Amino acid sequence: MAEYLDVRTNYNKELLKEAAKCINDGKLVLFPTETVYGIGADGLNEEAVKNIFIAKGRASDNPLILHVSNIEMIERIAKDISPLEYELINNFFPGPLTIVLNRKEIVPNVVTANLDTVGIRMPENKIAHDLIELSNTPIAAPSANISGKPSGTNINDIFNELNDKVDYIIDGGDTKIGLESTVIRVINNEINILRPGKITYEDLSKFAKVNVSSHVLKEVEKNDVVLSPGMKYRHYAPSTKCVLVYSDDQDKLINKMQELENDNTLVITNDNNINKFKNAIGYGKTLEEISHNIFRILRSVDKENKELVIIEGVKTTGLGLAIMNRLIRACSHNYIEL
Repeated sequence: MAEYLDVRTNYNKELLKEAAKCINDGKLVLFPTETVYGIGADGLNEEAVKNIFIAKGRASDNPLILHVSNIEMIERIAKDISPLEYELINNFFPGPLTIVLNRKEIVPNVVTANLDTVGIRMPENKIAHDLIELSNTPIAAPSANISGKPSGTNINDIFNELNDKVDYIIDGGDTKIGLESTVIRVINNEINILRPGKITYEDLSKFAKVNVSSHVLKEVEKNDVVLSPGMKYRHYAPSTKCVLVYSDDQDKLINKMQELENDNTLVITNDNNINKFKNAIGYGKTLEEISHNIFRILRSVDKENKELVIIEGVKTTGLGLAIMNRLIRACSHNYIEL
């Protein structure tokens, strides 16, 4: 049974000292960030990091992100940082952006899946930031969930799943964004989006040419090497079979979803369309609302005991690209575009 700390209403940094000691002692701590909850361990302690993979049932070729609290910590673990990478760090850190950098030997191979690079992020969530600062070490932290399942955006959703797999739980309430960070790699002074998130193509285009990896909306082959977590394996998925439906033509979209619908289906749709279906859940009206709600909703659908979940897609512009990336994987690439 993990130690539990509730800081939803009464937070100060001193409360995190015990959790920071757990990190320094090689233990696992479940903590909030602005994106999703993470399962954290000392990112420079090989044995501690191995325990993250065991707790999640995570494949060893799926790299982890190291979370830092300052520039000095970045320079402790990364090398050959380019002027453009420093510019991106200065503009987007702290925040929901992960930059894949060339790593130093101090970073264990288990963190990077034996790659020469490591993803680095500086959370803006105060609890996460203070925990890293008090621990005085980079914290390796994938999303808080059993691998393949939707990421955790509040403790209630993941407590039973992870309570006996970690040593300490910090409850900071609902996460602000609800989707994992944008992951990028700078190559030849161009920004490559490996995993989309809250920091969008449009945001990054102000600094350099931006390319979007073909893996973002397509299935990754088994033997493909990926630099970003969350791209290679079945991910974000409930046990119930799901199908994603999208069209630029709203009438075509609704008609197709109605065609697929029966008494044994559940529809996840824009709040404005709920009354067009027999059994529907609204995921919000705006992209920000959808990103905040979608993992919580995906975690709830198995309780409905339906044969099929029909999910309405969104346009792949702005934050919509990140939402569609997650939904396509939640549906195991079972995707209809009209």
